[in-house]
Amino acid sequence: MIKTVSTDSHKKSMSEAFVNSFGGYPVGYGLGIVILPLSMGWIQEDPLVANLAITTVYASVSFVRSYFLRRVFEKFGIDDNFIKLGKRGILKIVRGVQAHV
Repeated sequence: MIKTVSTDSHKKSMSEAFVNSFGGYPVGYGLGIVILPLSMGWIQEDPLVANLAITTVYASVSFVRSYFLRRVFEKFGIDDNFIKLGKRGILKIVRGVQAHV
């Protein structure tokens, strides 16, 4: 019995890293809007513990996001360049809109 090992292509890895990095921006921004105002007093009282807690929340959310995106890429076999996928999606939407006009 021969076990085959599947390796990621460079394009797939870059697409996944792109989605993860730039997808993390809105998540982090939204998290900051919620967490930072709630922790203002705490930061002034105990900055070390507050910063450790805030960093732990950001790291945990980042881990969950990365894991989730990794599973999505594996499940759907996304192995194409993300920009090409985005172009195809936009063209599909434009064609659909043009067909209804």
